[in-house]
Amino acid sequence: MLAEQGAQHPLILDTFEQASEALGYDLWALTQSGPAELLNQTDKTQPAILTASIALWHVWLAEGGAVPAFVAGHSLGEYSALVAAQSLSLADAVKLVERRGQLMQE
Repeated sequence: MLAEQGAQHPLILDTFEQASEALGYDLWALTQSGPAELLNQTDKTQPAILTASIALWHVWLAEGGAVPAFVAGHSLGEYSALVAAQSLSLADAVKLVERRGQLMQE
C-alpha cells in the first residue's frame, strides 16, 4: 500500500509516522510487511485506510491541488473528511477508527 508513492513523497511517510505515534505501533511497517493476518483485522485495516487517504490528501495539497469548499465521506470516509476539513486531528481520528474497528470485530 503506497510503497512507490511513499518513496516519492515524504509527506506520505510523515503522515504514517503521525498515525503510528498516536496508535503506538508502526502502521507503515504493518502496511508494507504485514503480517497480513494482523493487517486484515478491522482495528488495523481502518486506521491504515484512513491514514492512506489523508496521506494522499496531504500530497494533493502540497502539489497545488484545489482546496474544496466542502468535503464529505461515507462510513469510514467520514473520518477522512473530518480530518481534511481540520475538524478532527489525524491522531484523534486514527484512535477513533481503531476503536471503531475493535467494536466491529466483537
